[in-house]
Amino acid sequence: MSLTILNGSSMDTLLHSLTRDDVHALQAALAEALHTYSTTAQSPTCAVNQPQRTAIVRRDGGSTLFMPARNEDEVGVKIVSLVEGSERSSGSGAEGDIPPSLTTSPQGFLTLLAPHGLPSALLCASQLTAFRTALLSTLLLQTRHTISHIAVFGAGAQAYWHIRLSLLLYRDAIKHIYIINRSFARAEALLARIYKEENAAWRGNARFSVLSREYGEYPRVLKEEVRKADVVFCCTPSLEPLFPAEHLISVEGRRKGRLVVAIGSYKRHMCELHPDILRQAVAPLHSGGHYHKHAPRGGVVVVDSLTACLEEAGEVWRAGLNGEQMVELGELVMLKRKKGADEGGGEEGLDDWLARGNVVFKAVGMGLMDVVVGREVVRIAGERGLGVRVEGL
Repeated sequence: MSLTILNGSSMDTLLHSLTRDDVHALQAALAEALHTYSTTAQSPTCAVNQPQRTAIVRRDGGSTLFMPARNEDEVGVKIVSLVEGSERSSGSGAEGDIPPSLTTSPQGFLTLLAPHGLPSALLCASQLTAFRTALLSTLLLQTRHTISHIAVFGAGAQAYWHIRLSLLLYRDAIKHIYIINRSFARAEALLARIYKEENAAWRGNARFSVLSREYGEYPRVLKEEVRKADVVFCCTPSLEPLFPAEHLISVEGRRKGRLVVAIGSYKRHMCELHPDILRQAVAPLHSGGHYHKHAPRGGVVVVDSLTACLEEAGEVWRAGLNGEQMVELGELVMLKRKKGADEGGGEEGLDDWLARGNVVFKAVGMGLMDVVVGREVVRIAGERGLGVRVEGL
């Protein structure tokens, strides 16, 4: 029995070596697991078992999260600690400013167990978490009709991997990426990383711009860039909404369809999107209409896990949503498969909504995602001779 160890350096090398075909294969494995999770009853004997994660608050105010999961015979648990600082901005607080947010530094490992119970792999969790989250978010880009302009809130690892995977997969379709961050220095550092010579192949010809609240015209430019965006990625652990709801829910803001993804906030007191954006997304489609879980023309917020988002997502709590106003991404995979299998089948309007409509996706993350992607990462590491192997454990 051998144990595969991928530290931060090995994980960085592996993830940056992935090709477009590699990423598509990883997305297919992730989509399959999400489909199984969303369409089978949760019990100890089902193919996927995903308990709620456990959080322990430390005396320093930080949190340690324990995220177990099982996919088929693969069992794993991610243990990650987040150091939460008290950094605050002294900005004016003008409407549209990015609010003060937590400073988080995830540290930890994902442990995968063999069927007999011994550990088979130990993987650095910080980069894997950012990568698998971007892998999840970019699944929805497959369905979009237009993704030429992308706004990214944040300048950390999550923002980097959302930009990298979007360009790696859809480089020719993307014209401009707006990086929006509270600190100009951090956004500038992210841009410098993207413009490294070795990144030219996946970067393509996309244009980049940086906006921070330090800029005097910030509220006006923020509104313009959010309105121009076909896709909005929110990648910050913010405590308050990143931009006013009016930018998206006013008559002018709703003239074009957008994919809006919020993955940075993962606790009830965090919130990247104004609750009115979610309320507008689930509003009845016509007088006398009703909420429908699969809502082919919208009327729902897409989530990674109903259970987890009802328990942990600050946006869902503030908006007062219930389970009937959300649909899991794995269920959308199921509906697309049904449509493909039945000639003329599928739910009317689903394709049009996913391609051109206003789609809001909220994710707080699941251990299942780590186990599935971690398993594939270990396989690739073996094929490419990366990491360290300890024999005779």
